[in-house]
Amino acid sequence: MIRIWLCCAVLTLSACSWFGNKSPERDQTQVSDTYYQLGVRYLDMNKLEEAKENLLRAVDEDSDNAQAHNALAFLYEKLRQDDEAEDQYEIALNSKPDDFGTQNNLGRFWCEHGQPEKGLELLIKAGDAPMNERQWLALTNAGRCELTLGHSDRAETAFRKALDLNKSYAPALAAMQKISYQKGELWPAKAFLARYLSVAGHTPETVFIGYHTERALGNQAAAEEYRTLLRDKFPNSSEAKKIGSARK
Repeated sequence: MIRIWLCCAVLTLSACSWFGNKSPERDQTQVSDTYYQLGVRYLDMNKLEEAKENLLRAVDEDSDNAQAHNALAFLYEKLRQDDEAEDQYEIALNSKPDDFGTQNNLGRFWCEHGQPEKGLELLIKAGDAPMNERQWLALTNAGRCELTLGHSDRAETAFRKALDLNKSYAPALAAMQKISYQKGELWPAKAFLARYLSVAGHTPETVFIGYHTERALGNQAAAEEYRTLLRDKFPNSSEAKKIGSARK
């Protein structure tokens, strides 16, 4: 699941009147915001060329538009242009250092691209901020970052803090299903999976762990249901290939 934080206001028809040739009368901040909103809409529709064009216009109109730099960074991630993505995230953070969304996104990016210590520092900062209305996002990403560093206990603490703030946050629930199973805590693993399924659909990993959990509990019929589900719903996944060779 992608872990991006983009805030986009509703695009109004009146905003279209700001387009046209540049003039001193134009409010460049508002024009930039309009291009940003268009870019995010195209990004949501996966129309990447149109998204890039509008987001580049947004930062051209207002180089301090942190949201536009943030969205442009995410677009470059989708295009697998990691250097450009990092540059844009850093520009966004320099423009607005206390923006929790940018802290979360850049921290997550660093954790996923070989700089977990730097990333974790930003994520902890965002996750610990009382004014951050979405602390659970940063805390969940911090947990993932801790796992990258081999700190499973710290990761669990971060995931549990995230769930204390948002008990139905699916990524944190899935993470706790996996951690519980790995610790041999089979009933908690089942419970976390049940909570996860109340808010999200299965992934290959949740099915895979569910299968092994039921096997460990001696529930062969339930395990076989998971095996069938994995083969039918995710036949090309690595988990399906692994489970195909598992002993019944």
